[in-house]
Amino acid sequence: MIEKESYKSKKRIRPDGKGKVTGKLQYLTDLSFPGMLYGKILRSKYPHARILAIDTKRAEQLSGVKAVVTHKDIQGLNGYGIVTPDQPVLCSEFVRYVGDAIATVAATSLEIAEYALTLIEVTYEELPILDDPEKALSKESPKLHPDGNLLHRAGYKKGDVTEGFETCEFIVEETYNVPRQMHAYMETEGGVVVPEDDGKLSIYMGTQHGYKDRFQLARILAMKEEDIRVVSSPMGGSFGGKDELNVQPYGALLAIATGCPVKIHQTRQESVISGIKRHPMRIKMKTGVDKTGKLVAHQVDILADTGAYSTLGPAILDFAVEHAAGPYMIDHIETNGLSVFTNNGVAGEFRGFGGNQITFALEGQLDRLADKVGLEPLEIRQLNIRNKTDLGPMGHRIVATNGMADTLQSIKKHLEKKRAVANFPENKWKVRGMGTAIVMHGGGLGYGRLDPAGGRIRLNKEGKIEIAFGFEEAGQGILSVIETVVTEELGCKVDDLKIVIGDTNLVPSSGSTTASRGTSMVWTAIRKMKPAFQEKILRLVSEIKNVPVEQLCLGHGGVFDTSGNCIMTYQEAVLQAPTEEFVVTTNFDFPTTPDPVDGGHYLYTFGATFAQVEIDLLTGKVKMIDLDQSIAAGPVVSQMGYVGQIEGGGVMALGYSLMEDAIIDKGHYVTKNLDSYLIPSIEDVPFSMETTAIENLEKGDAYGPRGVGEIGTVAVAPAIAQAIHNAIGYRVNRLPVSSEEILFAAHKRSETEWEQVNV
Repeated sequence: MIEKESYKSKKRIRPDGKGKVTGKLQYLTDLSFPGMLYGKILRSKYPHARILAIDTKRAEQLSGVKAVVTHKDIQGLNGYGIVTPDQPVLCSEFVRYVGDAIATVAATSLEIAEYALTLIEVTYEELPILDDPEKALSKESPKLHPDGNLLHRAGYKKGDVTEGFETCEFIVEETYNVPRQMHAYMETEGGVVVPEDDGKLSIYMGTQHGYKDRFQLARILAMKEEDIRVVSSPMGGSFGGKDELNVQPYGALLAIATGCPVKIHQTRQESVISGIKRHPMRIKMKTGVDKTGKLVAHQVDILADTGAYSTLGPAILDFAVEHAAGPYMIDHIETNGLSVFTNNGVAGEFRGFGGNQITFALEGQLDRLADKVGLEPLEIRQLNIRNKTDLGPMGHRIVATNGMADTLQSIKKHLEKKRAVANFPENKWKVRGMGTAIVMHGGGLGYGRLDPAGGRIRLNKEGKIEIAFGFEEAGQGILSVIETVVTEELGCKVDDLKIVIGDTNLVPSSGSTTASRGTSMVWTAIRKMKPAFQEKILRLVSEIKNVPVEQLCLGHGGVFDTSGNCIMTYQEAVLQAPTEEFVVTTNFDFPTTPDPVDGGHYLYTFGATFAQVEIDLLTGKVKMIDLDQSIAAGPVVSQMGYVGQIEGGGVMALGYSLMEDAIIDKGHYVTKNLDSYLIPSIEDVPFSMETTAIENLEKGDAYGPRGVGEIGTVAVAPAIAQAIHNAIGYRVNRLPVSSEEILFAAHKRSETEWEQVNV
């Protein structure tokens, strides 16, 4: 329940809600065009091999096959990647993981295309498989890329950890392992590519950054960017998984080769094999406190398995390094991180962007130290969190905020309330426990990275206030945010609006739909464009109606005078002047810290999570009873969207904590489909989840509401881990927590005295 109101009408039904719940909304994979062909992609048989020959003759001769495309047919750059284009579109010499594409086929039916793939003969020479980052770093291991197997190294040092640990009263050393999580979006990768009569190309496929896709496709196809149109909304989910190119190049190559529209829509199994995942990491932490519980020294080593190609691996490692000390003030810090190429599935962007992994480890350390010192978990956090004007986690300047203290106090009250009404199961084989965790999370891409934003507003010829952004609606509810901000700021009504997003032919470039930046950018863009847009309309009406501008305002349906009379509708206004008169655009950069810290953020959100679990001692099953969160992200723009993001993120993190792991063995996925990869269902979701919004901002804060797309996922795993410890006295250091692990721990506990624990 959110009590404080920031926007008068923020509890709205989202604009795309009705279409989604009724099934009437068409995703881009639902589209069909006359004469459309079907595309399929042949992927590697091995995780690591040299390609000796590719023979496509039999496939080409199959009736119904219209084109078979290999690396020889690529006119431009045979590579893609958001930052480094090191992933081949179609492999020519080596394959480095089982998702590598070797050939692609277009045929008159899906069945013929699938059969054609079986007729393509590829001769391989198998090579050693590097299925672990430590093995990949060995001197004896073959190089997967010309520069070796180390993709990226990042670190941060402050003070002297050796000296710091010498003064510590208590020290905890632990190694944490976190899994390869799958995005599991409802709509797998796909869409249709249409060659136009004028030689241009239209790409109808879900993505998080249409302009970036267009840039990469132009490079691959050797076409002008302006000759490629990317239509990218709506789509059935992404969570970071569609920020990188996936099947767009194959559809485009086949459409050009055949001159026909080509649809490619991956099966779930194809999506599992080729799609990016959350980075598995092995994190070693050594953390020390003085006798009062004050943090003194913190040493962190991060080893990330980035898989076969770069994508955003370096940025994700940088984010984990930045957040290794989280919201805590520590005099001596040394963090070292490595991101390593392997022959495992490609890891890349995922909701939380490296924050989930490092926060699970960091909060685990705080809980262990609290035990040693004899403090309650929230007490040791209270003792060490940042003050509102403290520097950021890497000593860089950030926007002043008291968000961490506010959310911590909020969750503390919440814990006390839950304790007061705690119900314990009558079944002697079931026990309950409560846990809490906190987090700070940077928004935007950070210092040193291009992070453009912008927007356009105009009164169009239909008399509608047309607002356009280069964002995509990926399911996160950005349409609702745009609708709320524009109507509340301009005073118009929903019927006066036309929202345009997700089409490179129609929208300005606004950067990527990522890093919790959408809400903040919409709010900032509207604030920047509003004065000029209002003035253009009001001045025109003032001249025509001979009413002072100061006595006019925009309202529902048109321009109003001080008596509340509508003296000119928007439609009437636009008839008085060309629409070009009523256009305002803005371009700006998402704010970053002014200090030269690679990837350093400036705007942070803060969160605190409360989890209550019930453990079945006979089965080891962990059931969530409560999953409540307090979030400090500034004013709430869209109440339903806000709660939806926090609850949805919490449930996704519940899966990360208790059930999800895309298992790979020797470079091959063991988990190949959703029948063996469990994600939370409604049965696993707590009946009640509470979201408390801390909407305060410091006086003079010019940055408004922050995005909440990620913050709700980050502190859930450590809160659940602490709740498990509270229930059975067992410390978790590996995710997901299995029933077998819980059973073993419970059995061990039955043989010894129960450990006294506190929450």
